[in-house]
Amino acid sequence: MVQGEFFSMGELSPAIQQGLLSTAAVLAVLGTMRWGAMRLVRRHVADPEMRFRWRKGISYATVILIVLFVGWIWSSGLRQLGAFLGLMTAALAIALNQPITNLAGWAFILWRRPFRIGDRIEVGQKAGDVVDVRLFSFSLLEIGNWVDADQPTGRIIHVPNGKVFVEPVANYSSGFPFIWNEIPVLLTFESNWEDAKKLLSGVIGGMTRPVRRERPGETARYAIRSLADEPRVITSVADSGVLLTIRYACHPDERRKTAEEVWEKILRAFGSRDDIDFAYPTTRLFNNPREGKPEARAPL
Repeated sequence: MVQGEFFSMGELSPAIQQGLLSTAAVLAVLGTMRWGAMRLVRRHVADPEMRFRWRKGISYATVILIVLFVGWIWSSGLRQLGAFLGLMTAALAIALNQPITNLAGWAFILWRRPFRIGDRIEVGQKAGDVVDVRLFSFSLLEIGNWVDADQPTGRIIHVPNGKVFVEPVANYSSGFPFIWNEIPVLLTFESNWEDAKKLLSGVIGGMTRPVRRERPGETARYAIRSLADEPRVITSVADSGVLLTIRYACHPDERRKTAEEVWEKILRAFGSRDDIDFAYPTTRLFNNPREGKPEARAPL
């Protein structure tokens, strides 16, 4: 620990000189240890994701050790300047309000784990895959925007950690290992919608997701009553036809792929049927006295 007086007229006191030298030695030693640990990770860890996690852990550990050792070195002198540091702390709290909030957000992310690296999340109006978490911000590989079906745009978005306190955070990956996707299939009123529904049920028959077997620990974290993930075909009526809505579960990053597979099967199944036709925007003249049901026709 630094002992003695901190200030002397015209030159640095021996206590400050000793503190500076000790601080420099701590930084040099810990910096060398960090470099050696990073080198070992690069040599012996082949998996990119695991290597990234090791690098983040080493960086966090290095920062914590620096704070502990440097604080211990200067603790004696800081006690002598307690009143000055109290005023300085208050001023910094006002001037650095946003960075302090971001630092608190970082601690909240590590403690409560609203998301982890690799999760797909949405914060406010921004959505993407979490690729990095730092002291003051986290980074997302953006999805959506001008690209359909939650596909990546290629842009990296840096979001301040403090956003977790003021914006809703939607996690696509935690809790459930999947999301529900819906594909609307609109048929004409004249189509054989009952047979079409059977065909669609056959198309999605093998798309069941075993929720409890995939990540039982995740689903147990939340009070979620229903885990039903069986695919369904829901019947309803729209303005221009019979609407059959396919509902099925898929992983967040497979939504576009599965939708493409489903549509290709639908096109093949309906292509061989003359009594099933898609509805699309058209203009039709309906002559009720001639085309309506006998008991519901308007009088001539």
